[in-house]
Amino acid sequence: MSTTNDLDVWRGLPALQQPQWDDPAEVRAVVEELAQLPPLVFAGECDQLRARLGDVARGEAFVLQGGDCAETFAGSNADAVRNKLKTLLQMAVVLTYAASVPVVKMGRMAGQFAKPRSKPMEARDGVELPAYRGDMVNGLEFTPEARRNDPRRLLRAYHASAVTLNLCRAFTKGGYADLRQVHRWNQDFVAQSPAGRRYERLAGEIDRALTFMKACGANPDEFHGVEFYSSHEALLLEYERALTRVDSLSGLPYDVSAHFLWIGERTRQLDGAHVDFLSRIRNPIGVKLGPTTSPDDALALIEKLNPEGEPGRLTFVTRMGAGKIRDALPPLIEKVRQSGAPVAWICDPMHGNTFEAPSGHKTRRVDDVLDEVAGFFEVHRALGTHPGGIHIEFTGDDVTECVGGGHPIVEGDLHQRYETACDPRLNRGQSLDLAFMVAELYRKS
Repeated sequence: MSTTNDLDVWRGLPALQQPQWDDPAEVRAVVEELAQLPPLVFAGECDQLRARLGDVARGEAFVLQGGDCAETFAGSNADAVRNKLKTLLQMAVVLTYAASVPVVKMGRMAGQFAKPRSKPMEARDGVELPAYRGDMVNGLEFTPEARRNDPRRLLRAYHASAVTLNLCRAFTKGGYADLRQVHRWNQDFVAQSPAGRRYERLAGEIDRALTFMKACGANPDEFHGVEFYSSHEALLLEYERALTRVDSLSGLPYDVSAHFLWIGERTRQLDGAHVDFLSRIRNPIGVKLGPTTSPDDALALIEKLNPEGEPGRLTFVTRMGAGKIRDALPPLIEKVRQSGAPVAWICDPMHGNTFEAPSGHKTRRVDDVLDEVAGFFEVHRALGTHPGGIHIEFTGDDVTECVGGGHPIVEGDLHQRYETACDPRLNRGQSLDLAFMVAELYRKS
């Protein structure tokens, strides 16, 4: 059992991707204030999610995880949160029906305010400033004032997360997530989208099923609200440590900044601070695995993060790239399966497929995203294992950040609504295209 002292072992270990703060005293004051604030989530909710992810590890459920690449404080408003949630719920309805499997809904929301960067500094026209590390650290505008790493932003991130979570809870419990209403949104999509017409048959099936249940008088509570969980990358360790509490019932430590936390590809060093810290909290956790991950790396992470083999504790999120997944993923799955460790496997088809368009915009091809998901399913089908979910970056808005999709966006369109604070996101139509395709793949697997 971890003690409070154990929770600070990370401080003596290499901690990558941490911002350089100007004033250590200011950081201490902020951390002390954060440590006194109420939890954003509760231990019991984290335990419930761990049980749901245990179902995923056993092949009995599917994860749909998505949201912004990097949330912004300006985006923590009712319209933006509702649109993201609406898109996630629409995708979940399609997957639940078509795959006949419970869908665990996790938002990349209410805490995804920090981003790892490949370089600590950014240069433009001979001027060099600190890189933008997310609104939790500094501002996107390229000025010395905005790019100062400001620890007071950690408090703003907490409050923005609280607002977002409050909205999510209200929307998912207050009738907005009613199954029949969400299905009507999908009917609108099918009617309006060229790609959507491919899915008319599936939408019609869902409609008939709902009509049948209504005729039978079936009206379960599950039709009127949904379970929704928050998640983000546990990147800034001072923030995560300040929001870690020892649960009064179990005496165990939980990071109450989110239900589910993951370690990124850049910070998953076995002897590093991130792996150590997350090994000591009771939340369900994930690790991003890129194409250079070896089977021995995967086993070592399991031994460090889930030595007791608890189902639902550990999720591997693969981010290989469309051209590499069919070769890189099988050895990992085979070695993990041989070990007997209960791991949920999720596909992140976004991060391995980014490229720079001639205009200078970072973008992704929807076809590459779809191909990586298809490869993920093919590998699991060939090995007889369970494709446990998808992890995507999307927005509920009609942005022009990824090329392709049902209403095709070409590279010349990228400038029209390129609104991301960091990486390119799928828009609502592209996200729903993906959901219908995943549903078809799941039916075949």
